[in-house]
Order: sequence, then structure tokens, then C-alpha cells
Amino acid sequence: MQRSSKAFGSCSRCETVPEKIVGSGGLYLWFPVSHTLNKVISALTTAKLQFQLLEESKCLYVTLEGIAKENFSALASSKLTNQELKDTKVLWMREVEQPKFSDFYRSTSLDSFLNFSKSDWLLDLLYEERITTHFQPIVYTSDTSKIFAHEALLRGIDEEGNLIPPGKIFGQAESAGIIFQLDALARTRAIREAKVHELKELLFINFSPTAVYDPATCLRMTVQAIDESGISHSNIVFEVSESQHPPDMEHLIKILRFYREAGFLIALDDFGSGSSNLNLMHQLRPDFLKLDMQLIRNVHQDFYKALITEKMLEVAAQLDIKTVAEGVETVEELEWVRQRGADFVQGYLIAKPCSPPIAVTSYIGGGEPVFVSA
Repeated sequence: MQRSSKAFGSCSRCETVPEKIVGSGGLYLWFPVSHTLNKVISALTTAKLQFQLLEESKCLYVTLEGIAKENFSALASSKLTNQELKDTKVLWMREVEQPKFSDFYRSTSLDSFLNFSKSDWLLDLLYEERITTHFQPIVYTSDTSKIFAHEALLRGIDEEGNLIPPGKIFGQAESAGIIFQLDALARTRAIREAKVHELKELLFINFSPTAVYDPATCLRMTVQAIDESGISHSNIVFEVSESQHPPDMEHLIKILRFYREAGFLIALDDFGSGSSNLNLMHQLRPDFLKLDMQLIRNVHQDFYKALITEKMLEVAAQLDIKTVAEGVETVEELEWVRQRGADFVQGYLIAKPCSPPIAVTSYIGGGEPVFVSA
């Protein structure tokens, strides 16, 4: 993955890693209200940090060199509310000059800028592409020895060769405003590694709707990687999760329409974890529903979970939507979803995510599973 303006392909935002905030320069700030501006000016004056009020541009320019960067970050975090940090727009410039019109595509929120300034480790990881893909099998509920599909899961690699958990990577990328680059790289890496391992089963790939600015451009790199790999479009299932944020339904439908028209399948992930499940199901019309692991956990012992999950399985069956029970960890959970018609299961009882992917599992109806690597 390339840095800065050396973009390739169709979407420079998704396909390039922004440069670190290094060297001399300054920050242009546009505030949502005059109260926030006055508050920052007062704090900068007290801290004896250099700044200029640019009346014509209606913004503030703060000189950030050396220790001033750290001092400004601490000052902004302590003096402004979370909402003010999100609503204040900023633009970092290396030289002390008025920004040009072409520079404004790089503007971001002050909140993202502060998090970005703490993300050097993640920028290095992306630029050096120190990521890999682990695969977790999805098996038939009726016969857990038969693998139906594999879910591709991102793992980072630190400079010592140790794995970095995905939660840390995606959390930092989202807060720093570089989720576009991470999500695009994760998708293409999953495809390439599936090709290396010659996977014949369906491949489930996660994607974040917030990381897709425009489907026609942002997803072209993903489609190109699939075509170059020789994997059939009908063997790719894109998973969308609604558990993190209320979805922008119009944007989400636009993305999924692009995927469907290209011949891909759609899965609604973490189903049962959010507040708008039924609305999502009828608007998105997915091919698969993946029941959230929190619903499946001890479902055989919890009347409320059992009733909700049972009804979800019934509705999905009537709509001809295939179901995957996620997070199955015990034989009792497996037997419960098996008896109630779940089509497929996934979880630690079957196999943990790994590389190379599992090729064969044992039939689980009691006893321990046995794995055979590809």
C-alpha cells in the first residue's frame, strides 16, 4: 500500500496510507461556534503556544513544532468537549502558508487528528502491509465434518512477529480516520491468501459500510483482486454488521446493490445484537443471517434467548435465508441450534481462526473435534 499522494488504481483515499505528522508545520482550525474559538485562544495564550487568527479565512492557525505538538494535543483534549473535538475541522500543513483548494480533501475532525497523531505504529503496519488472514470454518449443522465456507479474519503482525488482535487495529483506525485504508487492505489480503490456500468453499469477507465512500470507486480494487485470483464471484459472501453504529440505510443499500449486481452474496452479521434487525432484514434481503454469538451463548439455558433465537430461525427459514449460528462453544449449544433448524455453525467448538485454514473437522455430537490443516 502506498503513501500520501502516490495513489494507484481508482480510489486514492482507500488505496494510500497518509503520511505521518512529522517535521515543522502547523494546523488550521475551523470551529463550530465562536465560543469554542475563544476558549482555544485563551488556552493557547496561557500555554504560550504560537498562533494566528486569520480573519479572512475565519480560522485559527497554530504553529506546531517539536514539543508544541504534544502540548497542543494535551490542551485540546482537556479543554474541549467530545462534541467540540468532533465538530472542529482541521487541516495539517507542512509549510506556513494558506492552504490551497486541492488540500481540503485532507481536512478532518480535530478528534481524528489527535488520534491520528498517536497512530504511527498503525501507519507503519499498513505501509509495510504487516497483516495476515486467519480463516475460521463454517460447517454444516447436520454434519460438522463438512466445511461449507471459511470466514476471513484480519490479524496484524508487530515488528517482533507477534500477532496484534483485530479489535486494537480496527479501533485505532476508526478513531484516527484511516478505516478506509485498513478495510480495503484487509479485503484484498483475504482474497489473495484464499487464492494461495486454494480454498474451494465459499469465502465470507467482512466489510465496514463506513469504510466505503463510493462503491463504484472504493470497491473496484476489491473486485479486481477477486478477478485476478480467479475466484468465482458466486463464491464470495460479503458480511455487513449493524452492531457498531446505526446504519446509513441508503448508503448501505447502494453498496449491497453494487455487490449483488457483480454476482456476490450478502450476509447480515451479528444478527440479534442491534435494535434494527427486522428492518435491516427486509430492506437488505440477505442471502445469509449470522446469529450473534451473544444470543447463542448458553441459549439452551436461557428462556428469553431461546425464544428470540427460535423465532429468528423460523422467520429466516420461511424467507429462504440461510442461517449461521456464530460463537458455538459447547455441544449443548450445537445440539440446540441443530434441533431448531440452523443451517450452519461457526465457533471454537468447531475450530479457532487459523492459518493455514482447516480442511477437515470431525463430526461433533459429543467428544472433542479433530482438525486437519489444509
